Amino acid sequence: MAVNDTDGLCPPFSSRPQARRSTRPTTFNQGFAYRDVVGPADAGTSVLAYLVHRYRHSSSEVWRQRIAAGEVRVGGTAVDAGDVLRRGASLVWTRPPWAEPDVPLHFSVVGQDRDLLAVNKPRGLPTLPNGGFLTHTLLHLVRGEWPEATPMHRLGRGTSGLVLFARSREARGVVATAWREGRVARIYRALVQGAPKEDMLTVDHPIGRVPHPRLGLVHAAAADGRPARTHLRVVARHAGMTLMEVRIETGRPHQIRIHAASAGHPLVGDPLYVAGGALASDPGLPGDGGYFLHAHRLTLGHPVTGRQVTFEAPLPAELRHASR
Repeated sequence: MAVNDTDGLCPPFSSRPQARRSTRPTTFNQGFAYRDVVGPADAGTSVLAYLVHRYRHSSSEVWRQRIAAGEVRVGGTAVDAGDVLRRGASLVWTRPPWAEPDVPLHFSVVGQDRDLLAVNKPRGLPTLPNGGFLTHTLLHLVRGEWPEATPMHRLGRGTSGLVLFARSREARGVVATAWREGRVARIYRALVQGAPKEDMLTVDHPIGRVPHPRLGLVHAAAADGRPARTHLRVVARHAGMTLMEVRIETGRPHQIRIHAASAGHPLVGDPLYVAGGALASDPGLPGDGGYFLHAHRLTLGHPVTGRQVTFEAPLPAELRHASR
């Protein structure tokens, strides 16, 4: 773990290793209200049809049961499955408390001051609430200690490493602008399949949404997608696999996983993408783990002083061994 001020004039950061762990029992959470506003494309559809399309994780029968139990309201009133939705209507699904999947409920602090907080996320812990995760997330754990912290980006659940939070309004605005303008440098380490012929590769295959059998649409290599660019450099070669340093110029969803696969070298253990950047014939879910990807280093101008600051998270054991 390291925190560096490359100009030596940045406000002092606390960089002593500080492990954090949740003390909340991993039982049921408090439930959550999912709120939607019906758009023009969904006006005229039934409540049941809307929910089945909007939340694909549950079957039509399960949604019927939830509606019958009074969990779904439109405009504050309980509804029937066949009721027709109007444009602009407020639909709320109040999900009862549930037991969230077990994940690593810990993180470590890489560096912090009054404006920034950089933490090292373990592999398997979601960054933000989504799907079956609400309190078993990095955001929930961090805000238990720093309620004001706002994540400036996210990592996939199966990705470990640096996540940067802003702790002040000024920092949020400045860092968001720097991110949008490409002034935040991010370096990853990835373990990929096979042996690239060249030591350095640049991949710029567009990334867009493609059909997924369970989720409707997910991101993958797509000729009509949005521009994306990734630079890969060989760090170490092993039998059947290669450790690579990765630098991304853009920040498309799952960009490293997609571009490594596009180059013919999917991440070792990736359940979603195959060589060429397409989905596997029987693809897993984007949040499924098994691959090896680590957000290793992040450099940006400090939002108050403007001095360059670099945060670095140590490699997990698997990638540390692959470096040799």
